[in-house]
Amino acid sequence: MTHLKRPFPFGKCTLPSNIFYAPLAGCSDYPFRKMSAKYRPGLMCCEMVKMDALMRNDPGTFHMLDFDHSMHPISGQLCGSKVSLAGPSARIIESLGFDTVDLNCGCPVDKVTKDGSGSGLLKNPQLIGELITNMVAAVKIPVTLKIRAGWDETEINAPLITQIAEQAGATAICIHGRTRKQGYAGPANWDYIKDCVDVADRIIVIGNGDVTDGPSAKAMFDYTGCDAVLVARGTMGHPWIVEEIIRYLCEENPEGRTFESCRQELFEHFLHAMDYHPPKRVAIDMRRVGCWYFKKAAGTRAFRDAISRAEEPQVIRELILNFSAAKAQEEAAVSPEEEAPLCKEACD
Repeated sequence: MTHLKRPFPFGKCTLPSNIFYAPLAGCSDYPFRKMSAKYRPGLMCCEMVKMDALMRNDPGTFHMLDFDHSMHPISGQLCGSKVSLAGPSARIIESLGFDTVDLNCGCPVDKVTKDGSGSGLLKNPQLIGELITNMVAAVKIPVTLKIRAGWDETEINAPLITQIAEQAGATAICIHGRTRKQGYAGPANWDYIKDCVDVADRIIVIGNGDVTDGPSAKAMFDYTGCDAVLVARGTMGHPWIVEEIIRYLCEENPEGRTFESCRQELFEHFLHAMDYHPPKRVAIDMRRVGCWYFKKAAGTRAFRDAISRAEEPQVIRELILNFSAAKAQEEAAVSPEEEAPLCKEACD
């Protein structure tokens, strides 16, 4: 049995599949989404934007919402806790051409939760219901929300919020199987997602947390019974992961990725960044993006060290173009015990 659904009915939308890519603060920018679009996930999302900033027409906020036709279907994610802004903000997202609009109830960082936004909303489930009700009333596109299991292990209220969101008219709810207190530490508890599936009637339940490849996606479907999966950090340096998951769910042999194909993908990501961002931003961003694409490859320490210190795009260009499998093999032979660590992530 395959859990893959192609196409996937989603409220008034029909999506290519039920394998989605998550919004990642500081990461899922325009170049990231250009790379993702090549492999056509069921749904992708921009970085979250604040309702307040949208309403005051902040140029930087609208810049974060840039997308092109290749990125459809795409969702815009809102962050905020003011009921009066929920509807008008959702209308802006709809007017920009997004296919769905999402309410962030999961971001755990203090600068977001201090005003009751993000996972701070988990402390006030009824407010979540009010926000969703106003968003649903304001737009024709599907309204969704992304939550965590609860504030901490003593306050697990994801099933309650699932019921509230369904009553408020949400099309789908995504549950991250960690609490706000956990952040990204420790394994995700898929029991919390399963509990939400059990109480859901019409609302689509999306599972999130520790889905990093085909086997883990299948395990998520098998264990929780969720309708769709959301891949988050597993997309970083791995824009083709949706293809891998689909092949696995269809019991097809994996295509595999060579060192050279990963290098070419990294170079394409670099070119998209050059087309979109100013040079200084390119240099800063590529320090971590360069690490993503080789995070599982041995013999890449020298490359990662060099790209993390690069200050000019031209230097980064030469590093990528001159890096080769032979060089990586030579380094791995000298340090065979090395495993490439994850670079520090800027995602919230």
